Amino acid sequence: MSLLGRLRSTTVSSGLLSAEPSREGDRATTLELFFDLVYAFAFTQVTALMAHGGSGLSVLEGLLMLGLLWGPWSSFAWLANQTHADRGVGRLGIIAATVIMFVAALVTPLVFRPAEHGDVAPAIVFGVAFLLVQAVHMTLYLMAARDDTGLRRQVIVSMLSAIIPASAMLIVGAVAGPPFQLWLWLAAFVSLWLMIYLTSSGGNWRVKSTAHFAERHALVVILALGESVVAIGVGAADLPIDATVIVAAVLAIGIGIGLWWNYFHHLSTKIERLVGRKVGVDRARLATDIYTYLHLAVIAGIVIAALGIESTMHAAPGWHAIGWFAACGLGGGVALYLASTAFLWRRASGSGRSSGSPVPRSRSCWCPPWRSCRPWSRSLSSSSRSSWWRVWSRCSGSGASSWRCRRVCAEGALVHRADRPDVGGCC
Repeated sequence: MSLLGRLRSTTVSSGLLSAEPSREGDRATTLELFFDLVYAFAFTQVTALMAHGGSGLSVLEGLLMLGLLWGPWSSFAWLANQTHADRGVGRLGIIAATVIMFVAALVTPLVFRPAEHGDVAPAIVFGVAFLLVQAVHMTLYLMAARDDTGLRRQVIVSMLSAIIPASAMLIVGAVAGPPFQLWLWLAAFVSLWLMIYLTSSGGNWRVKSTAHFAERHALVVILALGESVVAIGVGAADLPIDATVIVAAVLAIGIGIGLWWNYFHHLSTKIERLVGRKVGVDRARLATDIYTYLHLAVIAGIVIAALGIESTMHAAPGWHAIGWFAACGLGGGVALYLASTAFLWRRASGSGRSSGSPVPRSRSCWCPPWRSCRPWSRSLSSSSRSSWWRVWSRCSGSGASSWRCRRVCAEGALVHRADRPDVGGCC
């Protein structure tokens, strides 16, 4: 047997080129976590880009880079939900993406600066890296799709309508340089996310494991929150440690804790549950809106807040005024984060209520039992009405407030959610 034949036989037998499909209940792998570490570095680089200019323009450039970096991360989150990331071609793809995206993150703070004499332009490096990582992603996705013609067609449509045009504009803008670069890169950002949204709406993407998808996005939120912690250290690195610096650091870490609480205490698990109730196209559409798009706004809010924290720490000694740049970064970042999490919940639940009281839009309504639920109870048979009042009595006796009692209507029968007495609603 020839050397090429032996190499092919070894590759096939070892499963290096196989694509094992993901299943419901799969979780994130350690290789994916290693890939995310590159993005922890990327978030730091984006903050450095914003802080270097210290102006609204630098913040715009940082947000633009964050949006472009988010594209490959989101792409591989979808891929790992289709095929196992630590086996076969999935493993090779994640490793390749890790190397490529580290190079892209490395040049991120320099992409809008002119290249030094004899150096490779950082903007060109970033544009080529973006094209390469997306090409790897699309190739692996086609392999993972196997005989799923709908998914294969969706991958090709996204590649032709969004990835290739955006990559071309990035490279052309990098070659053209300022002032055309910023405008071409903004056009690439808008066209990328607009075309992906238009082609994905009602398309053929698959979300095989809601648990995996939710965990991946929760982990990247944690990494972004880590950037807010790093920003405290960066801002205080050259300062004498006195009482004012300590107080400022404690208040800054308190902001990070508040952001963590807002997302992880209730929101993330309940959104995962609501997305998991959907199937097929409806699940993919909801996951696209919540995880691919709205989570980008969540990450952007955290990164801007980290910028504000870093700038605020510089003014900590002597209780000096922090200035408009730091104030806008701190306040604007937290405001964007809170607004984004509110929109997350509204899109997932179909209501504007807080995440402490989730109710699906379909077949449920929120009402006090003495108002709109009582007329509804009159339409029940006498036995069902008795069951309804038993549920009401049981909820009241358990100490839960009356309006939080759960009544589930399934083919005319009432079932008390004894496992979740804290969740309420009426059919």
